[in-house]
Amino acid sequence: MRVLVTGAYGFIGAHIVAALSAADHEVICVVRDARIDSRFPGLRAIACDMARDIHSADWTSRLDGIQAVVNCAGILRERGADTFAAVHEQAPLALFHASQQMGVQRVIQISALGNAIDGEFIASKHCCDEALAALDLDWLVLRPSLVYSARGSYGGTSLLRGLAALPGFVPLPGRGEQQVQPIEAEDVGAAVVAALARSQCAREVIELIGPEVMTLRDYLFAWRRWLGFGPARTLTVPATLVRMASVIGERLGNGPMGQTMTRMLERGNVGAPDAAMRLHQSLGLTPRPLLRALDETPSHVQDRWHARLYFWLPALRVLIALLWVGSGVVGWLASRTAVMALAADTPLSANASFMLARLTGTADLLLGVLCLSRWRPRLVLTLMLLMLLGYTLGIGILWPAHWLDPFGGLLKNLPLIAALAILLATDERR
Repeated sequence: MRVLVTGAYGFIGAHIVAALSAADHEVICVVRDARIDSRFPGLRAIACDMARDIHSADWTSRLDGIQAVVNCAGILRERGADTFAAVHEQAPLALFHASQQMGVQRVIQISALGNAIDGEFIASKHCCDEALAALDLDWLVLRPSLVYSARGSYGGTSLLRGLAALPGFVPLPGRGEQQVQPIEAEDVGAAVVAALARSQCAREVIELIGPEVMTLRDYLFAWRRWLGFGPARTLTVPATLVRMASVIGERLGNGPMGQTMTRMLERGNVGAPDAAMRLHQSLGLTPRPLLRALDETPSHVQDRWHARLYFWLPALRVLIALLWVGSGVVGWLASRTAVMALAADTPLSANASFMLARLTGTADLLLGVLCLSRWRPRLVLTLMLLMLLGYTLGIGILWPAHWLDPFGGLLKNLPLIAALAILLATDERR
């Protein structure tokens, strides 16, 4: 079957694409422009913009020859034109209307488990589910609970692994009594494959949940043991502090730490009492328990490194940004006399030294602010690295004695150059 998958490079979408490919389906990946061919180079990928492609005419040409559609597109927070209304409602519904026009009957919507009161993320997903149900299509809505994989992580699953891997303690909102019913990402992919094979399974909403309900505390410690880290104390974090952190993460961050995930975890994320039975009856699927999945998939050094560095890399980025801001402030506050004294034994004139201090101070301040705001991170980090290399070489040419000093320009800048190179190598945004 020829299947078009939106959000194909996301955490859930990638597992669905892999499962469909393994089942010999021909998969067409619909992704953002900048990410084409970066995840499944052997599969055809076409570009889209879920914030812009909100009319059925935007999708009809992409559906030529398509027999089924799986919509996995989603965002955890709104940024600019990427709003919940556009990405979760308008664009998917345009795709579904185009599917109806082009004769693509089988449509599978990957929604989310929860209640509309959990926030706009859930509310917009469920609003789209209801609109899809009104169309003349063989639709199926799948609502997964907390999705994990022992073979990799991204977004919220990386955040939870990072919390589990903190040295010496594991922070818990409240006492960690919130209930979750985690399901393996591979089982989500298997559910989509089974749904395409069972044409009679249509026009219903199925909750994708694991076979056991567990507390958030037990979930985190299961991952800690799997990663191979020793016992740890629990640190109770008051709900007020958790909400404050989520608001800060929503406004200033770019990762999963935001209000959407906090609200979902606060209320718990479990299915209806008969959800497991319905899942088996409709799709013939019995997901593995978390502990069994972990026992059957050993962790590797890459898993431990990723989990331990999860919070250190953002902290390193903030420290570097603050260092650049501080350098810019110093460049602007330094008096003409101080600049002239510092550059006395260089070939630069007094006026040239002063103007250079102001120019570099402005550049440092601008790059520091942009780094904090996460605007075009790879570009900003690259400019920082180039400027730092320029400073280092400039010191060597204009101030040779300072270059040769064991505590001079070269040796002081090497750790900073290494830190920028690490951030560039690990940045996930394109």
